[in-house]
Amino acid sequence: MYALVLADYATGAVDITRVMKMLLIHDIVEVDAGDMPIHGASNANQMDLEQQAAARIFGLLPDAANREFSQLWREFEAAESDEAQFAKALDRFQPLLVNVFTQGGTWSENHVRYEQVLERYGPTIQRGAPVLWELAHRWVASHFSVVDVTNAVT
Repeated sequence: MYALVLADYATGAVDITRVMKMLLIHDIVEVDAGDMPIHGASNANQMDLEQQAAARIFGLLPDAANREFSQLWREFEAAESDEAQFAKALDRFQPLLVNVFTQGGTWSENHVRYEQVLERYGPTIQRGAPVLWELAHRWVASHFSVVDVTNAVT
């Protein structure tokens, strides 16, 4: 839904169907491998786990679907195409909104600081959807009660 509703905010012209496919494929791999929180404990083997999950899941499909989904998953992970950059931006934008509009959510639970949010969310959202980052940055600054956000925008 984010991809459909926010498509106009992508950097460059994107094929929104490809973006939606990437997001769905990315999420199904994370369901199998386990989704690592952006803050808190991390697993150094996460990429290996996701590669194994992708190979297992896509290996269940007919060859053509296996190739298509594997390619789309790799494209998302590489984040080089406009579609992949926008998909990655949305993948970061959604949990940011949840945290802002739940009075801190997992940020509070993990003692996340303003600078950490800027570092972990900013570059990815900025790259794929700069206008969304401008808005999100204002929300984040307000949440952390940062007065001057004009100099802190990354």
